Amino acid sequence: MQKLPNPPKEAIVYEDEKLYVCLASFPLTPGHTVVVWKEAVKDIHSLSHGEYEHLMDIVGVARTTLLEALHLEKVYLVYMDEIEQVHWHLVPRYNEEGVNILAHVPTETNDFSLVPLLREQFKKCANSER
Repeated sequence: MQKLPNPPKEAIVYEDEKLYVCLASFPLTPGHTVVVWKEAVKDIHSLSHGEYEHLMDIVGVARTTLLEALHLEKVYLVYMDEIEQVHWHLVPRYNEEGVNILAHVPTETNDFSLVPLLREQFKKCANSER
């Protein structure tokens, strides 16, 4: 079983006691973001109702953040439990449509230069959704 890579500190957009949001270390497209539940939980259905709501609220804020900060029309939300750790991939769509984005070959990156912009926009989006 594969494990999620530990994100570098400079990749973190948002973090609280339950989860973190970061730029992917192996992105499919620029801005590919991952929302990860910190506690070892294999299946999303194992979360309590409150935990699930918190996770999905943050996924929503992260999606809005990407849409607004990167001036996008679409961000794909992908939940795959192949590594048995609750997490969501948010994959920005640029100039192509459909699932072919998921066929991109991810390549490792150390470029997290979008993080300051995303952190600022995340705060704005989180405040406006409260």
